This record gives sequence, C-alpha cells and structure tokens, in this order.
Amino acid sequence: MKATWEKIDKNIVSIDVEVEAEKVTVALDQAFKKVVQKVNVPGFRKGKVPRGIFESRFGIESLYQDAIDILLPDAYSEAVSEHNLEPVDRPEIDVEQFAKGETFKFKAKVIVKPEVTLGEYKGLEVETAVAEVTEEEIAAELERLQQRHAELSVVEEGAAQNGDITVIDFDGYVDGEAFEGGAGERYSLELGSNSFIPGFEEQVVGMQIGDFKEVDVTFPETYHAEHLAGKPAVFKVKLHEIKRKSLPALDDEFAKDVSEFDTLEEYKQDLVIKLQERKTQEGEQAREVAVVDKATAAAEVEIPEPMIVSETDYMIKDFENRLKMQGMNMDLYFQFSGQNESVLREQMRSDAEKRVLNNLVLDAIAKAEGIAANDEDLNEELEKLSKSYNRPSEELREIFSKNGNLNSLQEDIALRKTIKFLLENSKAV
Repeated sequence: MKATWEKIDKNIVSIDVEVEAEKVTVALDQAFKKVVQKVNVPGFRKGKVPRGIFESRFGIESLYQDAIDILLPDAYSEAVSEHNLEPVDRPEIDVEQFAKGETFKFKAKVIVKPEVTLGEYKGLEVETAVAEVTEEEIAAELERLQQRHAELSVVEEGAAQNGDITVIDFDGYVDGEAFEGGAGERYSLELGSNSFIPGFEEQVVGMQIGDFKEVDVTFPETYHAEHLAGKPAVFKVKLHEIKRKSLPALDDEFAKDVSEFDTLEEYKQDLVIKLQERKTQEGEQAREVAVVDKATAAAEVEIPEPMIVSETDYMIKDFENRLKMQGMNMDLYFQFSGQNESVLREQMRSDAEKRVLNNLVLDAIAKAEGIAANDEDLNEELEKLSKSYNRPSEELREIFSKNGNLNSLQEDIALRKTIKFLLENSKAV
C-alpha cells in the first residue's frame, strides 16, 4: 500500500492512498462470500450460486461497494498510522478508482489534532494559599452536621417559616397560559433553599396548611429557557404539608452520635485537622488549575470544532450517568429545569472548549519535556484502582485492554505528571 499526505488548511490534511490490485481481488472474494448468502437465483440454494453465474447475472460491479467497505477502514487506519497523523473527526472519503484487476485509489480529507505553539510554561508564578481554619469555618461545619442529622416533624398548625420543608402543588402561567415545566404536584420545597425562581419561596413563607395563594414572580433575564426569560409569571400554589427541622444540641451526646469521640471538644479538634487537610487539598487543586491556566494562556492553538463537539458529547453522557445514579433521567431533568439538550450543550460548550485547550497544551508540554507514563506508573495506577474497586490489578488491566481504554489511562497519567512538572517548576507567591 502507498500513502502520501499534504496539509490543505490549518488543521486539515488530504491523504492519497493506493491499495494493491491483489488486495482488491481478495476483498472481492470476501464480498462475494458475503453477498451470495443473501441473493435468490432460481435453481440454486441460498449461498450456493457459482461465482460465474452470479457475475453474469448481477455483474462484478455489484460486489464493489462491499469490497470497498472491507478494504477502506484498514487502508485508512494504516495510512494514518504510517504518517503519525491524529484525526479528530471522521474523514471525507472520495473513491477515485476501484475495479477488478486494478489498484484501489481513494482520497481522504480529515481534520487532525492541531499544532500547539507553546509560550512560557516554566517559572510561572502561582499563589499559595495558607490552610488556616477559622472559628467561623468550624461553626459552619458543625451547623452543616446539625442540619444533616436534624429530625423532621410535621407542623399541624401555624404558618410556614424559612427553613421549613413544604409540600405544595403549583401551576405556572405566563400571559394567562400554562407553560411546559411550570406545574408540579406534592412537590417538596425547602423554603430558603433558593431552588425556585427568585421571589417564589419568600411568598410561600406565611402560608398555612390548606391555603391557596397566587405567587407573582418574574423570570430572570438570564433564565435558561429563552421564551420565559424576563417575563412575569403567576403560580397558583396550594400548601399541603409543613415539615420543620429540629436541630440536635451541640454537646457531647451529639459528638458520640456523629463520630467515634466521647466529647464535643475532642470532635472539634479532629474536625480542625480534617478541615486543614481539606483546605490543603483544595489549595493544591487551585494551584494546579492556576498553573495550567497560565501555561494555556501563553500558548497559541486553533481548536477544530469537532474536538469541542466530541468533548461536549462526553460531558453530556457523563451528566446523564450522574443523573441515573440519582434516580433521574434526562427527560425528567429537562422537564424540571425547563431546558432541552441544545440549551444544555450550549451551557457546557465553554467548559468543553477549555478542557480541550488544556489537554492540547498539556500534551504539547509533555512531548516537549519527554513526559510519558511508563510501566511503573501504569502498574502503580492499576494498584490504586485495585484497592478502590477491590479487584486484582491484573484483572483491571485486562478489562482496560479489552475495552481499548489502556491508552486513555496512560494518557491520563501522563497529563497528571505534566501538571506536577509545571507545579515543580513554578514560583510560589
């Protein structure tokens, strides 16, 4: 096989491929064996029609497309591999020649991974945060734990207060017309959680069980559903139930209930240590983000649109999987949020573009510095995963290999090593 290529635009290459006539003959034989199983010829059972009779009846040309489908994928992959090209999208294929006894010629036009012009990435100044824990942070953490262990009691009489969990029916109207996603039955709403449109929850405060009320609100100008953004709306609300939280006292008994410590003071001391560890970890993560952002800002690269689309697809799929873990699906999410997939994709686009940009720059730095994941790195990573999933590392290696994800794992390791390299070569300020 012969393959040559040339760049025809910034991130687009054209590949000319010529496959030997002998391989064309083999592919035609394979195509015949496939096609003959599906044709009906009087006097012959399916799959038993002689080649000569098949060709005289249907023509050799009837095998061409199947033979092309057999030859083209491997020929294209071989050409891409031979010239170390990195396609980021499906190629546009133009078959220039295909016939029995002749070579197979085709041209593939494809978008490839863009070249990155690196700027300064060593000696970057990165701010170091001090992991100090304040009394306010300790108090906030204790309050969060109180909220988590609060008991709910049904309020028989009285008005709904901020912090209560109310069970309501609601029907929303804009310009007198009900709108999609604007209704709910026996919906649990925590007042003060700011999970509804601004102004809604405040107007439910003061309602009593059995009350009906019209709640007037205005959708924010930046609301995700464009047809509702900035518009006034009326919600007809009925309050069915009020549940009120009863917070446990902050004492030694509370410490025993939520930890292995006997006194609140011991628990608070342990809490300080854990908060310091968390802040240290968060500070390190912030430094990683900052150093990558600075290295990326100094680089020049033009990102092909298919790479952004592909990353957005991945983010959508990941989001869908996380919804499933919460017992929800995309249709339900769109119904509650008033969004659709195109709106969600647009919201994710900037993050997807940033991810692609960061990965391209980090990959370029890794190549410039000779950073890669070696066997020791891979074994160490598999051992970590082995402990997390409680499965043998060799079994995990086999799974990654079968799924074709071993290279992705190595790329991820190399990416983390590159970020570590940037931090080790940065200046703390």
